Amino acid sequence: MIDQIGGPWTATLTASQYLLTLYFVAVAGLALLAGLVRTWITQGEVGSRYRSATVARLTVAAVAIASYLGIILAFRTGYRATGTGFEAGAGSMLVFALRYMDWSITVPLLTMELLSVCVLAGATARRTGVIAMAGAILMIFTGFLGAFILGGTSRPSMMLLWGGVSGVFWIITTVILIRAVRVSLPRLTPESAVLLRNATVGLLTGWVVYPIVYLIQVFTGGGGWATVIQISLCAADVAIKIGFGELVHRVAKLRTAEDVRAGDDVHPESIWISSVKQSDAGIARAVYLATDAVGHIRRPRPPSNFAVAAEPELDLEPQNDPADEDR
Repeated sequence: MIDQIGGPWTATLTASQYLLTLYFVAVAGLALLAGLVRTWITQGEVGSRYRSATVARLTVAAVAIASYLGIILAFRTGYRATGTGFEAGAGSMLVFALRYMDWSITVPLLTMELLSVCVLAGATARRTGVIAMAGAILMIFTGFLGAFILGGTSRPSMMLLWGGVSGVFWIITTVILIRAVRVSLPRLTPESAVLLRNATVGLLTGWVVYPIVYLIQVFTGGGGWATVIQISLCAADVAIKIGFGELVHRVAKLRTAEDVRAGDDVHPESIWISSVKQSDAGIARAVYLATDAVGHIRRPRPPSNFAVAAEPELDLEPQNDPADEDR
């Protein structure tokens, strides 16, 4: 009977299942650490216009690393070695529950990361971002309620009900992101458009893994399936938080180079992608504002192969010294 199936955190693991799960959790955590280091080192490759994507990526990696450290600790203390394997204890639930706490922060940030390299601007960008992030938070929270609070495998009907509510928010968030990307694709260069489309497909495809794992908890049980769930979630986390993030970073680099070539922005170093130079370097010079002026006079764009700001206009006319007039 479905009511008799325990949650995956209650299953007894064999020694092989225990070590295999620990291996994948540890490797995933180390991969996220490597992604954090790479993101920190390469954050200067992206212009200020797309800096929010880098900030989101850094935060995603940092939160995920903290989460995986907690999972490893809960895994080591939540299971007790016996003659037949590793028996689940009171703390074993945290091995699964901590993932929802991670996703409550990282999934909304992933939507922000994607939207940061789309063409939406101003109020439209803010409104779309708020809706997407709110949908992502509610998607995770209602899933958490179904898996641990109001549902659980002892009440499969409630678990499925809250899983359905979570699915509604999943669809809403997905539609918001797809619409933003579809608006952006025609206004991007072909190379940027391909990367943005691939990043979107990668993110949304990776999200499919999570509802499948959610349903596995309802209809199956045992140490084997608990191991499969943990391995699947580790693989999905690495693919999305590192693979998707790398694609978004390349989109941001390309768009930065395009802004530099168009004269809309400057960048302190030349931009290279896969050993192909995308734009030259350019350093913004001092900005001069006329007395009592509230804005800058628009200057002509520099040549497309340079990112050097125009020379400031200097007043070369001689000024009358009041002392001379007195004489």
